[in-house]
Amino acid sequence: KSPVARKVAGLLKAAGLRVAVVRHPMPYGDLAKQAVQRFATLDDMAAANCTIEEREEYEPHIRRGNLVYAGVDYDAILRQAEGEADVIVWDGGNNDLPFFRSDLEIVLVDPHRAGHEEAYFPGEVNLLRADVLVLTKLDSASKEHVDAVRARIAAANSSAKVIDSVMSIRVDLPEPIRGARILVVEDGPTLTHGGMSFGAGVLAARKFGAAELVDPRPFAVGSIKQAFSMYPHIGPLLPAMGYGPQQIHELEETIKRIPCDLVLVATPVDLSRVMAIRTPISRVTYEFEEVGKPDLAEVLEDVLVKAKRHG
Repeated sequence: KSPVARKVAGLLKAAGLRVAVVRHPMPYGDLAKQAVQRFATLDDMAAANCTIEEREEYEPHIRRGNLVYAGVDYDAILRQAEGEADVIVWDGGNNDLPFFRSDLEIVLVDPHRAGHEEAYFPGEVNLLRADVLVLTKLDSASKEHVDAVRARIAAANSSAKVIDSVMSIRVDLPEPIRGARILVVEDGPTLTHGGMSFGAGVLAARKFGAAELVDPRPFAVGSIKQAFSMYPHIGPLLPAMGYGPQQIHELEETIKRIPCDLVLVATPVDLSRVMAIRTPISRVTYEFEEVGKPDLAEVLEDVLVKAKRHG
């Protein structure tokens, strides 16, 4: 969902509007201190002692110059964000509902997780509420799953506009992948409570000719080892879990113990900012691309008009 939120923010900014991104709550520390959090620079995340999970959500926005708000008191967050922005983009989390009433509600439907749109209460509510449904990952999902999701969309919310899209995967250093033993580090929540057994890192490793995906499970320590027991669906890849200093240390220690030629990092976080990794690293990024019409620019037209009139 975040690549879509980033593209929406980019389109709004290109139209001359001030944008604030508000993330759903991720309170892992002192809740009083975290009542209203404002992130404009990478140093702001360090000052707030952000976890890896928080960094995964905030860092890509910040690198694009997007102002990010999060915290605990969402009335206070909304009032402060309204003072700095013409448009607020709510960037939601896994299986939750937006806290603000929107002028336009965009919901992603993932055919890799076909059926989840009805299996979880928040997901089904979002499906029913959506003004726009984005059918994503059409380049990697099976036709069977895509067709099943299209049928559910038609049955549940036929009035919503549907955008077809792909996730374009890029690697900063693809050459070292070919023929190499690769440790893939994926976005943590996608694999754990997100229910996926692979992510963009595995797709990139296959695309660029990795010889082997090294199984991290025999080398995992502490809470990372426990996570593999708790989420047995996870394949031979490592979830970037770091909900506190101890877990970040255990993730770092796990990576150090794994014999591989290259660490392929597909989490949005620059792990080198939070730990030391001796093995060479390549980074995977993924961006949202529409296929055909309608596209995001088209569905945002009314929001642009309203925001400019209000401003």
